[in-house]
Amino acid sequence: MDKRFAWLGGGVGALAVWRWLRRQPRKPAPDPAESLRAKLEESRALVDERDAFEEGETPVDQADPNTRRRSVHDQARARLDELRGE
Repeated sequence: MDKRFAWLGGGVGALAVWRWLRRQPRKPAPDPAESLRAKLEESRALVDERDAFEEGETPVDQADPNTRRRSVHDQARARLDELRGE
């Protein structure tokens, strides 16, 4: 019985040594400051894109909803007339 435990212990030990030798070396952790800098640069580019996009829009205090409503209705009527063949 003692020989069986010895063989079992030797097998478990050999497996542990084999796994220890086959393990991959750990890669260094990425620098958190670098990842934050990259995110900051990315967000700056998005802010610039958003500003450029918003330049083409009419500000809320200058918008006239009645004009927009008439425009939408006129476009819809024109499309209906086109579909009807008039």
